Amino acid sequence: MQLTPRLVLMLATPPAMWATNAVVGRMAIGSIDPLLLNALRWVVAFALLLPLGWAAIGTPAARAQIVERWRYLLVLGVIGVGAYNALQYMALRTSTPLNVTLIASSSPVWAMVVGAVGYKVRPTRLQLIGALLSLAGVALVMSRGNPAALADIHFVQGDLLMLVAIIGWSLYSWMLAKPPAHMLGAARPNWNWAQFLVAQAIFGVSGAVATAVVGDMIAPSAPTQWSWQLVATILFVAIGPSIIAYRLWGLAVAEAGPAMASIFYNLTPLFAAVLSAAVIGEGPQPFHGVAFGLIVAGIAVSSRSTAARAGK
Repeated sequence: MQLTPRLVLMLATPPAMWATNAVVGRMAIGSIDPLLLNALRWVVAFALLLPLGWAAIGTPAARAQIVERWRYLLVLGVIGVGAYNALQYMALRTSTPLNVTLIASSSPVWAMVVGAVGYKVRPTRLQLIGALLSLAGVALVMSRGNPAALADIHFVQGDLLMLVAIIGWSLYSWMLAKPPAHMLGAARPNWNWAQFLVAQAIFGVSGAVATAVVGDMIAPSAPTQWSWQLVATILFVAIGPSIIAYRLWGLAVAEAGPAMASIFYNLTPLFAAVLSAAVIGEGPQPFHGVAFGLIVAGIAVSSRSTAARAGK
């Protein structure tokens, strides 16, 4: 595997969109319940995606293919579509952006753990070094150039929710890269990316809506404060992070592998830090450049390891 400009763009665009999702989500949860925000996000995304992926459910034969693979699609839908962002939005209610982003940056570590435990794929020494370099860059950003500030972090309920989310996301990535036999070769339905996402979203959207309804029944939330900004936020998170980013992420994971994709996922907090600085009117600081260098170094080291393994 070689990191071409096309592959780098595919790997870097989803983190940029997911960083924006985190920033606007943080702003939106003051006006809307996190579970409702996630449900509306995926309802809108599903409505926009359905015309592109209608062939996946449009005939009895097509629906039978989904029924035959419902366990695999259920897990993908619940983890990748329904749970991750619901947990993230919920985490932002009780946790700090610093804690949430630091926990999310552990994605390469959890991808390696899931790969080793579930798929018997052991990380190489270079991959471990690359992950540590990237994590160091993320820590530098989130500590605003003062690593000593990391010692002041106190974990709360939201931190645990985000930890569950990122472990689930690592599993989702591996499931895309290492699908079961009925999703390989001639046994796989002739789904394009939109049809495959529709097949997942059927389960994910249903779960997201059901969770929002049950959650409001158990702990009623304050009335939603509708505004054009909130509507714009829902439309953005439904189109960018949900459809465009998922399409690129699926392609990138299939081509580069989940370990490399997880290293690029570490760009998310860097993008989030820069975006947050822009929103509050602060320009980039010198440590942003150092952190970016560390993250890129981690990507480069992991890339060498993956390329060496592929050449054997």
